[in-house]
Amino acid sequence: MDDLLREFLTETHESLDRVDAELVRFEQEPNNGDILGNIFRLVHTIKGTCGFLGLPRLGTLAHAAESLMGKFRDGAPVTTEAVTLVLSTIDRIKTILDEIEANQSEPAGDDGDLIEQLHRLMEHAAVRPRPAARVEAPAKPQPAPPAREEAKPPPAARDKPAAERTEDERGERRAGHSIRVHVDTLDQLMTTVSELVLTRNQLLEIVRRHDDSDFKIPLQRLSSVTAELQEGVMKTRMQPIGNAWQKLPRIVRDLSAELGKHIELEMHGAETELDRQVLELVKDPLTHLVRNCADHGLETSAERLAAGKMQKGTIRLSACHRGGHIIIEIADDGRGLDLERIRAKAIEHGFASEAEIAEKSEAEICNLIFVPGFSTASRVTSISGRGVGMDVVRANMEEIGGTVDLKSVTGGGTTFTIKIPLTLAIVSALIVEAGGERFAIPQLSVLELVRASAGGEHRIERIKDTPVLRLRNKLLPLVQLKETLQLGVSEGDDGFVVVTQVGSQVFGVVVDGVFHTEEIVIKPMSSKLRHIAAFSGTTILGDGAVIMIIDPNGVAQTLGRATPVAQAIKTELDASEDAFHEDLTPLLVFRAGSPQPKAVLLSLVSRLEEIDCRRIEVSDGHHLVQYRDQLMPLLRIDSQTGIKQDGAQPILVFSDHGRSMGLVVDEIVDIVEQRLDIEVASERPGVLGYAVVKGSATEIIDIGYFLPQAYADWFRRRDVLSVPLTRRILLVDDSAFFRDMLAPLIKAAGYQVVAVASAAQALAAVKSGARIDIVVTDVEMPDMDGFELAVALRENPGTAAIPIIALSAMVSAETIERGRVVGFHDFVAKFDRTGLIAAIKEQSDDLHQAA
Repeated sequence: MDDLLREFLTETHESLDRVDAELVRFEQEPNNGDILGNIFRLVHTIKGTCGFLGLPRLGTLAHAAESLMGKFRDGAPVTTEAVTLVLSTIDRIKTILDEIEANQSEPAGDDGDLIEQLHRLMEHAAVRPRPAARVEAPAKPQPAPPAREEAKPPPAARDKPAAERTEDERGERRAGHSIRVHVDTLDQLMTTVSELVLTRNQLLEIVRRHDDSDFKIPLQRLSSVTAELQEGVMKTRMQPIGNAWQKLPRIVRDLSAELGKHIELEMHGAETELDRQVLELVKDPLTHLVRNCADHGLETSAERLAAGKMQKGTIRLSACHRGGHIIIEIADDGRGLDLERIRAKAIEHGFASEAEIAEKSEAEICNLIFVPGFSTASRVTSISGRGVGMDVVRANMEEIGGTVDLKSVTGGGTTFTIKIPLTLAIVSALIVEAGGERFAIPQLSVLELVRASAGGEHRIERIKDTPVLRLRNKLLPLVQLKETLQLGVSEGDDGFVVVTQVGSQVFGVVVDGVFHTEEIVIKPMSSKLRHIAAFSGTTILGDGAVIMIIDPNGVAQTLGRATPVAQAIKTELDASEDAFHEDLTPLLVFRAGSPQPKAVLLSLVSRLEEIDCRRIEVSDGHHLVQYRDQLMPLLRIDSQTGIKQDGAQPILVFSDHGRSMGLVVDEIVDIVEQRLDIEVASERPGVLGYAVVKGSATEIIDIGYFLPQAYADWFRRRDVLSVPLTRRILLVDDSAFFRDMLAPLIKAAGYQVVAVASAAQALAAVKSGARIDIVVTDVEMPDMDGFELAVALRENPGTAAIPIIALSAMVSAETIERGRVVGFHDFVAKFDRTGLIAAIKEQSDDLHQAA
């Protein structure tokens, strides 16, 4: 294919995708001159280039669409019919482009039907002055200049001041900083880097066996350069997920018209980046989930009004990075899943018997929609009803090591949560042994590693002859990897348990041994092994051995759903736990500086590390260590805590928003889960107080005291006020880090605390009948923010009188005024810990006086 034609096709496809999205926006904002100007310029450019390349059919269509857009620019009213017709023209242009790409020539055909309709709308369009700013374009199409002259701006552009130059001219200057590279070139580069990583691993393995090797220092440098090269190549493959969302506004618009529903699409986190290969694989599943929300999830306007909702339904897309994964949420505020209808359809079509349905939990009933062939649609349409789609969505996600979970609230909507890896090329893995063979388990799915023994604290028990692990008073179902892969029969109840999470399901994989972690390059499996669900690929280790990569999704399938074991575990947990009232807190117990045990909330600890003392550096009196490509400050609990001079130094790593701090300790003692009751307060800096942990008086460390010593702007240390234990505080914050940071602070001040992760959970806690005296809520939260939570509480007579304290990272006059309108009693900066305790005390005193 001619290079000029190939460049034209690439740029035109990109331009048409932007035109699609801009037209949908323009229909909603008809007076926005900037949007209209963008559309007009894009269409005009396509038309002019068609004339230069000798593509008359495309040029005629683009000219007709441009003429109608010109009427809009001159003030003609923007109608749904006109926008639909322009979108149909864009679709026709895309079809012709596809044929040009396939045959390298413009196909014959007659587009008179579309052109006639466009001309008819132009003739009947009444022009009126447009108040918005107009964007001028040439009155007559100008042929594009030869390719060698494209870099020269026209004289008029050279004479313009910078402030008057058009967006196109600024874009041309920016284009000089980027080039187009074919994706095959990037893929080949990634493959080469992957082979380099394998070779690096093999050399490291050789050097490990020869401690005095002269190659150690050069190899360390090679390893560092390889890591930098790997990171650089990965960046070239990263694309914003918004590229996969470009077509969704158009799809939602068309569905809205076809279904007769008013639908609004919200998109958040479009700038979140992920690997190009992963991006291509999630496009279709995302499209299907959005269509499913529009068709099944959202009610008609009449149904929404009857239910007391806004007439317009909302579909919300959000994306963010979390723990090496991309988390994508697709949520609607519709009717939620009809569980009774799902049960009836499952029995009617033979997916399960009545007895099996009766044993299933609500979550398992919801998951039936992912069964192949399942559909609750009463009739087959172009949108749904064939039972094909949801099972494909889950299968496609599991194929790339991802998961799909859903949560549904009757009358409140449904949320699909997709969790996928950032990249499919190179991942960190835990190397384990089972049945004399080595396997790799991706670390993204590993929560922790537990040594189980008959006489130890963590032991394997039997429920109906099936092994389970009792871990911190919770039961986890176990999978014997050796038996699953038919490598032998497990003997005894001793071994290593890899605690693994797939979606919302947590289970343990029992292995014979654990070796180390290693960056592995994922290689495709042989076609003869692809039917084995437990494997996702192969890799080559540093010693040259080829091993299989375990697929946690496939292993989870061996557990089954609604098994007697699962039911027994659920029954025991329901009987022994009440999450709301027991308020169990996981604690990490350690020693530092003295024999007396110390403890910190386990949820605040990112990692437990043992650092080679030779890596610890001292600069201006501060101890530092290079940790994950950045310098990490090391702090001591007190002056009695020493830093080792040789060997391995244990440290606790605390991380948030890309920054890490290491706390030096002498030894890690245990991880326990119990109620945290600080019985004796402490005035000593860095200690919240003292509590009984496993029968011993234990110092509860205030991590908030040490963080600003590592980074002065993390937040400022303030003194803590104390009041009698009389009030129960509901703490609402979507950040687990800040929930775990503020809850002990409020407890140490003498209050009871109930911490939840969303406004929906907060409303559920309040409506459950539990006593809540004061609500402390973050303002910036997804789905329902703090302002909307306040409105919901004020509208309910039973909760209207509860004082509400707002937390916000940015406190401005506008947000304070808006908070006053919705009913906030006080506004506190998120890092003002003294201010927060003072505000709680003030509201508590007011409640006492009112009583």
